[in-house]
Amino acid sequence: MYSKIAFASLVALASCAPQRGGRGRQQTAAQQVAQIPQGVSTATDGSMILDDTVNINGLPIRFKIAAPADQFLPASGVPGAAATSGNGTMGVNVLLHGDGGDSFVKFPNQAVQQNTMGVVLLAPNDNLFWGGGSGLQRTDGVAHAQAVNDFVKVAMPQLVAMDPNAVVFSGVSGGSLLMSGFFIPAQMQNYPNSAVELNCGGMAPQVDVVDPATVANTRIHFQSTQSELQLLQGSIPQSVVAYEQIAASQGMSAAQINSLQTVDNTPAGGHCEFDGQGFSSGVQVMMDSFSNVVQGGNGQVAGIGAPSNGVVTTGVVGNENIRFVGGQKRAVETGIIGKRWVVEEEGDIAAIMACDRISC
Repeated sequence: MYSKIAFASLVALASCAPQRGGRGRQQTAAQQVAQIPQGVSTATDGSMILDDTVNINGLPIRFKIAAPADQFLPASGVPGAAATSGNGTMGVNVLLHGDGGDSFVKFPNQAVQQNTMGVVLLAPNDNLFWGGGSGLQRTDGVAHAQAVNDFVKVAMPQLVAMDPNAVVFSGVSGGSLLMSGFFIPAQMQNYPNSAVELNCGGMAPQVDVVDPATVANTRIHFQSTQSELQLLQGSIPQSVVAYEQIAASQGMSAAQINSLQTVDNTPAGGHCEFDGQGFSSGVQVMMDSFSNVVQGGNGQVAGIGAPSNGVVTTGVVGNENIRFVGGQKRAVETGIIGKRWVVEEEGDIAAIMACDRISC
């Protein structure tokens, strides 16, 4: 999105961002998000949001859980908490943000859908890159995927009543890279009959597939745009082909595969601009229709950008060769964190805290 903003506006945006002491050094993405207080707040649908941090395998995992107050356990500290056990009836949608953390701050899946509470996790490193590294080289992918699994399986039931057999996942850009490259192949056996929505990102498995049968029976949707980042224009189709082949290796027919694996890049927007307007608003559009896409709905996404007809659930078989037009070679992140090349542009966290997207 920043690529569309005039240079003068970028200068104004950077000028309003807070600086760290000591020769004016700029803050890391993690330091910027750390300025946002943790605690309890109210979600857009009236649910309660618990924002806290736990240690998982030596990694600090900050999280937000949005659910009705009475579904939290008293140990959570949420007012009105009334659950007596971590075993509940509500499902969970766990979202992994893209590089920089915008979707953690915005929490686009906070509203309950289809009896499914929203959860978002913050990447445990300075850059807020899920899987660490950069680009398609996610050097900490194994450890981060394990941490996500252990948060859901160990930490969450101590805080909120949830149905462990109704956990689904969504990724945004770099978060989708971790999901497709590491989490699905290594951890999906822990979530049979689950679903994953991979937004504006994807790559073939980077580790061994532990349980091909479970992966083959997972509902997976790949969502992109016509002007996706050029780096991802290669990796997303590779991911589509790889997961289709896993399903085929389990004896599934084309029709069976198409009922579980779907792909779409009909919106004309840029990276994650599914509404044709912006990164954050585009992600919000997909999250608002999450249940329609991967939880048995009709595949309709309200507010998706033209020329899409709104239905995004096209089967992958025969549609593996996704066609893109244009797209940046790389996205540049500017402002408080400095200028660097990243897989995706989530914007400037300091700007989210202090300014709007254009000016202070």
